[in-house]
Amino acid sequence: MVKNGAKQAAATVGMIKKILITQPRPETDKSPYFELARKHDLSLDFHPFIKLEGIPAKEFRKQKVEIAAYSAVVFTSRNAIDHFFRTCEEMKVNVSQDTKYFCITEAVALYLQKFILYRKRKVFYGADGTNKSMFDVINKHKENEKFLYPCSENQQDNEIVNWLKTNKCEFVTPFMYRTISADVKDVLVGTEYDIICFFTPSGVKSLFDNAPVSNRTEPRSAPSAAILPVP
Repeated sequence: MVKNGAKQAAATVGMIKKILITQPRPETDKSPYFELARKHDLSLDFHPFIKLEGIPAKEFRKQKVEIAAYSAVVFTSRNAIDHFFRTCEEMKVNVSQDTKYFCITEAVALYLQKFILYRKRKVFYGADGTNKSMFDVINKHKENEKFLYPCSENQQDNEIVNWLKTNKCEFVTPFMYRTISADVKDVLVGTEYDIICFFTPSGVKSLFDNAPVSNRTEPRSAPSAAILPVP
């Protein structure tokens, strides 16, 4: 049974030739995607199915969050950094030089150099890129701090929110941007794929926004769809 199953799986893999990755193309050719393509003679196309849209200052004001009142900011992505400082600029908020920044990774922390004078005494990050390692750092500095955690309107990390609550931190989670569907109609109509790889529920939503069931005709052989964790 195992041998037969293995043969069937190998045969199925052999039939797969064209794959659509619903993310931007990696910046380096050393990506595992390209190693996989070379190993199995695959054709990979990269097309982001989602994009971020900033929440304008007029709409942000409805949340009644005074940014300058918070002494520390939690960042889990470069996008969050971009939209935090965009919002501050649109609302003409001067961010204090004493503000502390807690970041999920060193790469996210270093991105702050685009907006602030980088000082290690006020920029902190986790050791291994996990929420837990970031929590360990925050725990050492949380006394008398008021935390602002910029989030997407569509999604926020409940683990971080729950930790802040459990540890009795004063915090707010203002929405500064949202995920919207990208226009990929030409991608879906122009080519047939054996597999389409999704990484978030928002990507799946984008598929149906671009190709509603009522308007979609099934190809001769419908592609497989895989929802994968973000690498």
